[in-house]
Amino acid sequence: MSTHLKKKEERILQILERLAQESAKGTPILVEGRRDTQTLRKLTITGKILTTKTSGKSFLDVVSEVKNQAAKEVILLMDFDRRGKEWTKKLKQHLEKMRIKPNTSFWKNLLSLIGHEVKDIEGLAGYMETLERKTRISSEGILYTEESAT
Repeated sequence: MSTHLKKKEERILQILERLAQESAKGTPILVEGRRDTQTLRKLTITGKILTTKTSGKSFLDVVSEVKNQAAKEVILLMDFDRRGKEWTKKLKQHLEKMRIKPNTSFWKNLLSLIGHEVKDIEGLAGYMETLERKTRISSEGILYTEESAT
């Protein structure tokens, strides 16, 4: 059995569980698009999810929408590509100026685990399904190497 894959799967599931708990407590999550929202719902995230790049929203529209939530903290969960990293940095700076805590810990933890394998939040559910299948198959006697897992 590939213990590397199993450990990776467990760590990602722990992050997603903590994300679900924070969201259930009322902390809004900021994602890029509608499909990202659908993916988080599929991963059992039930709280408030705001999108940044839908319906022609400008950056100022997004910041204003976050401010209207009257939340003291917002979880930033942009994509893992270059543009997502730029948006995360820009949003973080603006939110801090507004005295709203931008929580990037979930994004950073996921990025460190799967950032080179998954480029967006939308792909997270499919990645988890594939990872679960590979760990299940490897536990049944077919050994996956790290190279074949990516």
